[in-house]
Amino acid sequence: MTPRWRPWLLTAPLWPTLTALSGCAGGEQAPASTFRLLDGRTLTPAEWQGRVVLVNFWATTCASCVKEMPQLVQTYQRFRERGFETIAVAMSYDRPEWVANFARTRQLPFPVALDSDGALARAWGDVKLTPTTYVVDRRSRIVKRYVGEPDFNALAALLEQLLNAS
Repeated sequence: MTPRWRPWLLTAPLWPTLTALSGCAGGEQAPASTFRLLDGRTLTPAEWQGRVVLVNFWATTCASCVKEMPQLVQTYQRFRERGFETIAVAMSYDRPEWVANFARTRQLPFPVALDSDGALARAWGDVKLTPTTYVVDRRSRIVKRYVGEPDFNALAALLEQLLNAS
């Protein structure tokens, strides 16, 4: 007899992780949240209305986050002139001076926010794993969520599609 897949056997803590890994965010509106940037400015989703936005939750202590950052920079540089924005959100456990040093030494060209109290991570689906990346369309709807490093070719294709849509 062959064992059968029984999703009801999953423990409660594991089920949200597996569903988060599905990569789909269901088209809900981006949460109304305030991003406090390293330079002291604030940014809200209302300010990026009409743009396609990538929101990346990361940490300086996350090897995958550090590894993917050059590709996030390349993606930003490739699409920014077409109405694309990137916001890198450092997790609450990341020390602000480490984040500032990382952004400065890597010359990150996009805004970097500090989630000092974890409110952004909670608002954006209770993000616990890094990197977690959201793609938001021009109408401020979340169209894709990646847990872990995205397939950057697929991400570029999705961004092309979203940026070409009116």
